[in-house]
Parts: sequence; C-alpha cells; structure tokens
Amino acid sequence: MAARVLQQCVRSFTRPSLRLCTGNLALRASAAPLAAIHRPLSLFVDSRRTRKVALSPSWSVGVLCRQYGGLPPLTLESIKERVMYVLKLYDKVDPEKLQPSSHFMKDLGLDSLDQVEIIMAMEDEFGFEIPDAEAEKLMSPDEIVQYIADKKDVYE
Repeated sequence: MAARVLQQCVRSFTRPSLRLCTGNLALRASAAPLAAIHRPLSLFVDSRRTRKVALSPSWSVGVLCRQYGGLPPLTLESIKERVMYVLKLYDKVDPEKLQPSSHFMKDLGLDSLDQVEIIMAMEDEFGFEIPDAEAEKLMSPDEIVQYIADKKDVYE
C-alpha cells in the first residue's frame, strides 16, 4: 500500500499536466472541511478513486503526499540549551539565579504550580508527554535534561 502511494507521488511530479496547480484547486482546498484535509491518504484506499484523482487535470497528487522535514539529532548539549532557554523565558524564574543544578523550590522560590507549568512547557518544547508521576520528581534543570535524554535515547 505504501509503495503504491509513493509511486503515485513520484509519478505526479514527472507528469507536466499534474505538476501545475490551478486556481480552481486552491479555491476548492480553501473551502474543504478540515476533516478532509487531514486525511489525504484516504483517497488511496479505493482504486477507482485513485484513478479518478490521477486522471483529473485539476488535482495535483503532490498535494495528497505527506512530506516530513528532518530535525537535527538531539545531543545532551542541545537538550540542555533548550531546557535552559525555556526556563529563562518563564516569568517567575530569575535568569541570573538560574543554574543547571538549581532546585526549583529551594533555590528559585517556585511553588508546585510553577513546577507543573515548567513541565508543561518542556512537553511543548520537546513534543512528548511527561507522566505526572515522573513530573513530580523533576525538580531541577539537570533532572529534566537527564529525563529527556533517557526518553529520547541520547547518551552523548
């Protein structure tokens, strides 16, 4: 199934008639409901619909193909920089007092609600959820860095 989708995507970029997007397609795409936009590969389930899409001059199969960009690999140093950057942007943290080993409550004077907000900011920054049981144990930037490195398998 995935090979067929990939072949269709490659084929679409080699056909001159399908490479160009018409204004009609842009108008239809802007008026389409969000559910249809977020399920582009569902068109490839039925072979009759696939042929219809491939032969339609107003559709571009390139629109139906998902393309992902690669992120640079994580290192301990990049994780540490990102954690410290998020913490420096937090309103209640004094950047001058912030050290990698600073305890959130003892050294920085934060309370448990602030600690939860920091963990939520880290979840947003790194794109994964930290369970509440684990989040309660993370009380310093070093602990957050070590936790993220363990979850993302970074050991450099």
